Amino acid sequence: MIDIQDKTLCCGCAACVQRCPKQCISMSEDGEGFLYPKVDASQCIDCGLCERVCPVLNRFDKREPIKSYAAVNPDDTVRVQSASGGIFSSLAQKVIADGGVVFGAMFDSGWMAVHGHTSSVKGLAAMRGSKYMQSRIGCSYIETERYLKSGRMVLFSGTPCQVAGLKRFLRKEYDNLLTVDVICHAVPSAKIWRLFLDEQLDSVGKCKGDIRSLSFRDKSNGWKNYSLRICFDDRSDIIIPKDRNLFMRAFLSDLIVRPVCTACPARSLSGGSDVTIGDFWGIERTVPDMFDDKGVCALLCNTLKGVTLVDSLGIDKKECGYSQVLQGNPALVATAKDNKNRQMFYECLAKHENVSVSRLLRKYTRISFSRRCRSLLGKAYNWLIH
Repeated sequence: MIDIQDKTLCCGCAACVQRCPKQCISMSEDGEGFLYPKVDASQCIDCGLCERVCPVLNRFDKREPIKSYAAVNPDDTVRVQSASGGIFSSLAQKVIADGGVVFGAMFDSGWMAVHGHTSSVKGLAAMRGSKYMQSRIGCSYIETERYLKSGRMVLFSGTPCQVAGLKRFLRKEYDNLLTVDVICHAVPSAKIWRLFLDEQLDSVGKCKGDIRSLSFRDKSNGWKNYSLRICFDDRSDIIIPKDRNLFMRAFLSDLIVRPVCTACPARSLSGGSDVTIGDFWGIERTVPDMFDDKGVCALLCNTLKGVTLVDSLGIDKKECGYSQVLQGNPALVATAKDNKNRQMFYECLAKHENVSVSRLLRKYTRISFSRRCRSLLGKAYNWLIH
């Protein structure tokens, strides 16, 4: 029976919930805003299935990709709507063209991340772009299995631990399944995002129902200088540049990430995916002729199935070394770090019910003078070389 005592041993994939034959496991949000399984012991029959499908207890081997590319979608409209180079859309469109179904993260009506699926190209728009919180997986594994057993091609995309959870849940390989994970730094708290968003809306007298679109990585000022952009029905906007985005600062400093992310069970491509995609940071040095500040994907083919799929796409790509991708994406192999302020931040949040989360985020992510100097020097260097 699943019994989470150490929160670094649960990635929140919900494979246990969906595989339980008695449906006696549910996901419950803790005080930090992360979901954990809760078992109704009176209904449990001790079958052990929940433990056998857990990707933390049953880990895949670490790997290196068969092939690595820098790649972009040739459709600039799709590329601009995407967080990096738009390659997810290329992969998904191929599967849909072959009569398949695509699973991925999207926003619900409250602008929280949930997993959903589509069999139309139009439906892919909702899955584009980064969602910086852990998506609620719902019944996506069960639905994926149903489509696979019916003979439909399925592309399932998610974080490495979500893909690992799916693979363990299925307990067998399917020729008609393609899995795509993202280069994942960690997953931040959905609760903190909820509080942060509410404060942004309160500051301009809006509500969630007024939001027309939301992008964590708006590229109006370029791929590298992205902003959080919230667009409203009345055509007004909230735009927060990345260097003033307290939520992103807290996320990237590991202040608000899930505990398991400091001991990630799916680093080094061990999530079991066929393809891994993410931002190709450092592309201006590695393949300078591909850099146009619109976004470039690092595209890793981890299996022969992944190689075959990528070879069938009409995308612009250049092969490169895995080590070149790693230079700008250490999160492929390195886990998140323990932030010394994490416990104090959450204790203060719990103690003061009406405290401003933005004020707390600012307090516990204050940038030192030396770091500000290094950042300014880095910006000056980038300006000089371009």
